Amino acid sequence: MSDLPPAIAELIDTPQYPVTANFPVELGYSYNTLSATENGNPLYWDPQVAQELTGGPTMPPTTLSLWMRPHRWEPGAEEELVALKVHFDLKEMLDLPEAIMSDNSLILHEPVRPGDTISHHQVLRSVSDVKTTKLGTGRFWSIDIVYTNQDDVLVGIESYTGFGYRRPEEDPS
Repeated sequence: MSDLPPAIAELIDTPQYPVTANFPVELGYSYNTLSATENGNPLYWDPQVAQELTGGPTMPPTTLSLWMRPHRWEPGAEEELVALKVHFDLKEMLDLPEAIMSDNSLILHEPVRPGDTISHHQVLRSVSDVKTTKLGTGRFWSIDIVYTNQDDVLVGIESYTGFGYRRPEEDPS
């Protein structure tokens, strides 16, 4: 990472953009997700099964990222709200107009339950040297989203790998 701008190198492993969701975890989001994916797991549909297995209702693991995704607009917001702000910052700071997410993983710690209030922050973990792929020339980066509940208990870490790039110049011939 010798050619990485110092302002970006200083951001590595530094928590950024701490946010607490402005509404509590709702069971209705669970039902929407389960219905859309045709997931009939009784853990999420049958309160008795949930009580026996986990001490009460829990949210499906795939809903964790719902609590870090802001509404596109909220009263008083001065700009469009986006998830993964670190990703957009890197695109701008490195002057890389295009980007894709090439990998995503989720490590769960404690269950998320209806009524929880989820907070998160973003951590830039790494930025590669300049690489050229079929998409163009740019850099890969990895970002963690660290989620906690209202008791500051770690509930999960979601990791993203992105590639910001410039498309190759089109051949005019």
